Amino acid sequence: MHNEFIWLLMLIFNFTAILLAYKWFGRTGLYAWTAVAVIIANIQVLKIVPLFGLVTAEGNIIYSSTFLATDILSEKYGKKEARKAVWIGFFTLISATILLQLTLLMTPHASDTMSGSLSQVFSVLPRIAFASLIAYLLSQLHDIWAFEAIRKRLPDDKWLWVRNNGSTVVSQLIDNTVFTLIAFWGVLPWGIIGQIFITSYILKFAIAALDTPFIYLAKRMKPAPE
Repeated sequence: MHNEFIWLLMLIFNFTAILLAYKWFGRTGLYAWTAVAVIIANIQVLKIVPLFGLVTAEGNIIYSSTFLATDILSEKYGKKEARKAVWIGFFTLISATILLQLTLLMTPHASDTMSGSLSQVFSVLPRIAFASLIAYLLSQLHDIWAFEAIRKRLPDDKWLWVRNNGSTVVSQLIDNTVFTLIAFWGVLPWGIIGQIFITSYILKFAIAALDTPFIYLAKRMKPAPE
């Protein structure tokens, strides 16, 4: 149960960190969290781990947390601010990928001991980043649209859990399908790809449900003046 315990710790830390970022920095904190999350998620996804008896790629928690961030922005500030977070994440991932690839092109000094490891990790990042960018844009923009559509029909605060989960569950399915096919097709056996797809979506579904108390806390929270 070692991996499962670490997974639960990451879950608690991620959602707590989002609330702290929002409490201390307001919307800016959520924008910053989105930028950090998309980069870390695309590095974590390179690690394949056994979890709850199945096989999955890492990064599910921190990537799923971006949906919580945009849902908080949609709920408290409107879809324009939520879309701003999406585009900040998009820009950040493209910039990080380009900078890392330029870093790999530089000739290392004879004393360097890390260049080989960096190449092994970041040489596959462009494919992962491309898959993530396409999946990220499609799923996040759908999430914002769906959140607003549900809010028009169910505007009361008692239906916030429906807005949060209803928009995210479908958006996560879009994201999981697009990312898994682009990132792993031709790289991993179909059996492993299938396990990653199923496990990742089950975990993302669970994460979407578990983040519900946190969006209610954010709804009641008064962030620091911006």
